Amino acid sequence: MTDLRTDWTREEIAALFDLPFDELMWRAQSTHRAHHAVGEVQLCTLLSIKTGGCPEDCGYCSQSVHADSGVKATKLMDVQAVLQRAAEAKDAGSQRFCMGAAWRNPKDRDMDAIVRMIEGVRGMGMETCMTLGMLTPDQARRLGAAGLDYYNHNIDTSPDRYGEVITTRSFGERLETLDHVRSAGINVCCGGIVGMGETREDRFGFVHALATMPHHPESVPVNALVPVKGTVLGDMLADTPLAKIDDIEFVRTVAVARITMPLSMVRLSAGRESMSEATQALCFMAGANSIFTGDKLLTTGNRGDSADAALFAKLGLKPMEGAEPMRFAAE
Repeated sequence: MTDLRTDWTREEIAALFDLPFDELMWRAQSTHRAHHAVGEVQLCTLLSIKTGGCPEDCGYCSQSVHADSGVKATKLMDVQAVLQRAAEAKDAGSQRFCMGAAWRNPKDRDMDAIVRMIEGVRGMGMETCMTLGMLTPDQARRLGAAGLDYYNHNIDTSPDRYGEVITTRSFGERLETLDHVRSAGINVCCGGIVGMGETREDRFGFVHALATMPHHPESVPVNALVPVKGTVLGDMLADTPLAKIDDIEFVRTVAVARITMPLSMVRLSAGRESMSEATQALCFMAGANSIFTGDKLLTTGNRGDSADAALFAKLGLKPMEGAEPMRFAAE
């Protein structure tokens, strides 16, 4: 296994962000080619299995009870309905099926259904990923025993800015859940959101927090904020220059994530539906090699399968076929 650095300094990460764009892209693409299949992008599908009513106050989230976004709270989906959606995703070419529930943490009474979902999706030959909020050690162990491949729990932003975005859950509590996930033998999916009005220094801190974890996340989603009306950040940033992150700055963030976490899958996630084809192409050149397909990401729009197929054809990309570099690597 390639030696991975977990001792990056903020100054080193800042220097990467400050590189001339062509130099940064060359370094990112060189790193990518050294560890990942060229021209292959992993296709993933995300389904909201329980929407709305979350007690957390995340300023970007339309599913929070603190938001006036019009999202209605629902109960946990029926297991068979989830498995039907997974089968459709597999038919459309997805390799990984991700399931998200708008909870602060799952209740023990919901765990039986959650386990059946994991087992059913894995039985189709797909990778499984879940995001359910905070986990206890026992819940993490149960998910691991069911065969869950990945658990998503984003740090969202830099430690310094975190309290300006979320007050109902601390940064330390996020890391605690990640520790439970690791201890249960589950791969970690952890990234965050840029374009929330943060400074470049905050983006240094965001990447630094991920790249200095004792074990890099196997999957690193990089989201661009979708400013939803009725959310704190959506209303705060509406009609301001901060409402959309500069495309080149977004690509820089992807490139620095690739360089500092060379074996991780870097996923181009939320916000892609508003990106030009040229911006997405630059993100793939910068080392992004995973996307969400379909028309919807939880409660926000996505580009759709046909648009993605057309873009892949234009760029000469193909869906990823093999396993991720870190997936089965030795510790």
